[in-house]
Amino acid sequence: MLTDRAEVLRARFVELAPEGFEEAEAPGGIELAAYGPAADRVLAAFPDAFVTAVEDGWEDRWREFHHSVTIGPLWVGPPWEVPPVGAIAVVVDPGRAFGTGAHPSTRLALELLLDEEPGGLLDVGCGSGVIAIAAAKLGFAPVTAVDVDETAVEVTRANAVDNGVRVEARTADARERELPAADLAVANITLELVEVAGPAMETTRLITAGYLATDRPSLPGFTHLRRAERDGWAADAFSRSR
Repeated sequence: MLTDRAEVLRARFVELAPEGFEEAEAPGGIELAAYGPAADRVLAAFPDAFVTAVEDGWEDRWREFHHSVTIGPLWVGPPWEVPPVGAIAVVVDPGRAFGTGAHPSTRLALELLLDEEPGGLLDVGCGSGVIAIAAAKLGFAPVTAVDVDETAVEVTRANAVDNGVRVEARTADARERELPAADLAVANITLELVEVAGPAMETTRLITAGYLATDRPSLPGFTHLRRAERDGWAADAFSRSR
């Protein structure tokens, strides 16, 4: 795989293989490998991918992909790692839904979230609920999480319970422009969906992420405030224009 396509394909692998995948250096670029059921999804999406036999113990190797990250006072990680004393811990068990906190777009969204005053929050495209749960732990309320995928909604509900926070999670399609009102909305989704759903959101503040640093969201009715970038990805903060 050519290195100039690596970030885009990594993001696709995170979606196709939330259980975890392996990355290794290869001549002329990098090699991404998925195991078990995730491999079938990758093959369906990339018919030209190749299959090789692997050694025993591959079932547990996916855990090596999932590690904790620290964003300011927040610690986001899997249940088999121990958060540091005093950290605001968001514990997410990787599995059926996209979102572990390690992807640059999620980390960037959380970085911008830390600068916002607590209030009602809407997490659009909640995945596993990382952003919604972190917001609830930071004092935002009420917190609503929506996703078009019912599995993501179920996982978000379960993770919220495990983290001891109140999050209302339900299915909703950002394209339908029928999203709940909130003081602040966080949309860690694709650039296309950001530009479709953003202008129609009933919110005074908006954080967007899920696209490359070369992209610039066009959001009529909003004023751009600041941007954060990491590893070729970007997130932006906006306020409703007056």
